[in-house]
Amino acid sequence: MKSEQYQIINKNKLIAEFMGLETATFIPSGHLNYYHKERNSGTWYEVHELSYNLSWDWLMPVVEKIENFGFEIIIAESRCKIKHNTDHSIKELLNLEIMGSKIDVTYRAVVEFINQNK
Repeated sequence: MKSEQYQIINKNKLIAEFMGLETATFIPSGHLNYYHKERNSGTWYEVHELSYNLSWDWLMPVVEKIENFGFEIIIAESRCKIKHNTDHSIKELLNLEIMGSKIDVTYRAVVEFINQNK
């Protein structure tokens, strides 16, 4: 269980860095915190509190950022595809035909996209 939780934390950290979230370390905890904008304000979160894997409110801005790079994200049933939407000669980047909830499949596709485009 700890290994799975550790993997989720690392994936959420990867997404936070991709999104360019501001970071700070606060005393006395000494933990790295990420500033996540929410509606008209924002909140500081420790790395284990990042919720990209749980919340569409967190995940959809990531999807939109990827789309702004010229990619199309198609979410249907338990599948998620990421394709280049301007150059159709480029083969499909991701085709994750995996079972799970829409948010889980989209989360996995986003993480894979970021890993492939570091």
